[in-house]
Amino acid sequence: MGDLAVGARSGHGPEEQPGRSDDAASPAVTDPVPEDGDGVEASSTGGSGPDGDEPRSKQKKPRSFWKELPLLIVIALVLALVIKTFLVQAFSIPSASMENTLQIGDRVLVDKLTPWFGSEPDRGEVIVFHDPDQWLEGEPTAEPNAVQQVLSWIGLMPSADEKDLIKRVVGVGGDTIECKGTGPLKVNGKVLNEPYVYAGNTPCSPDNAGGTFKVKVPQGKVWVMGDHRQDSMDSRYHQNDKNQGFVPVDNVVGRAIVVAWPPTHWSTLPVPDTFDQSGIDAAASAAPGALGLAGAVPLVLWRRRKINQRLTEGNTRVSATGTAG
Repeated sequence: MGDLAVGARSGHGPEEQPGRSDDAASPAVTDPVPEDGDGVEASSTGGSGPDGDEPRSKQKKPRSFWKELPLLIVIALVLALVIKTFLVQAFSIPSASMENTLQIGDRVLVDKLTPWFGSEPDRGEVIVFHDPDQWLEGEPTAEPNAVQQVLSWIGLMPSADEKDLIKRVVGVGGDTIECKGTGPLKVNGKVLNEPYVYAGNTPCSPDNAGGTFKVKVPQGKVWVMGDHRQDSMDSRYHQNDKNQGFVPVDNVVGRAIVVAWPPTHWSTLPVPDTFDQSGIDAAASAAPGALGLAGAVPLVLWRRRKINQRLTEGNTRVSATGTAG
């Protein structure tokens, strides 16, 4: 650098032009281009002076997977708890009362969302409900370990200690359910064709408790029966409890919609066509007709009174005119 500057001023370089200062005549002094790796390293780090580049900030290293894992677990647990509480919950089938629709050990997924929007159980649906009045008294209860309790609490395993049952809804509020001897079962006078009943079973049991009955379902309750009719302690056998065998709608957890486990039993749980037959809603459809009739009576009476009032006013005017004449 020093030799280049001296040579320019001593005349060995280009001639100086008049009127120009030495600074203007001299070429700009620049650092020589480095040829080795040291220069490259210097340019990459930048200068420290006012005209130099700012030092580059160090790039942040991504978190390791093991540091992220606890947060992911917490998020997963929270989501699972929300899903179990408001959307879907898994339940295990402990008995044969719903064979062959459901087998012992099957896991079903229960829809818990629609009841939040006011939906009530309908005929033919398979529902899970809390024990209405000691229906499970004397039944053995599984003893889950700590891990199973936690997984059950967040919904990743079927509930093991809750007193819940699973049956099929046969009648809803306002329905009349009846059966004599071994059947057939009738709803509002309509005979049910029940292909889902366990092979070899009759629609009703021949014994007095489960064979002959006729009940009318109160509003806000349902009448339930197991598909394995001769191995199901359902509404028929609890007519002496505080609910007279009916299940309060408030006790219903939700509708079982699919068999999720084992894979060989995967299937949906639709409403059978027998509950769609014409006339089965006759009892329910009579209520709107009765309400319409009750509402029409006051209207007819009001109309007759208005007509009589007009006739009376007309007669009064005629009498008044005749007297004045």
